[in-house]
Amino acid sequence: MGRRSKYDASFKTKVVIEALKERETLATLCQKYGIAAKQITAWKAEFVSKAKEVFASPTKEDKEIKELRRTNEKLLKKVGQLTVEVYFFAEAYGTLCRKDR
Repeated sequence: MGRRSKYDASFKTKVVIEALKERETLATLCQKYGIAAKQITAWKAEFVSKAKEVFASPTKEDKEIKELRRTNEKLLKKVGQLTVEVYFFAEAYGTLCRKDR
């Protein structure tokens, strides 16, 4: 089981951008934020490797996922509507059955 990160994404981004600017040395950043140089280097490598995704056009899978999410939302709304109707008609049926007695 992996360790849970104690740093959120915005903090990591801030540190990586400072590292990329190279206005301060890696050692200075390590002291400033209390993080090991190896950690900053790893975050920087991950950031750079995933940077191309920012400018990439949506893939067919991305479009399919978006469409599936829309369909899922519609279905959830329909399930909610039908659930309300079932309760309404069950209540109405129960009321009618009590009047017949």
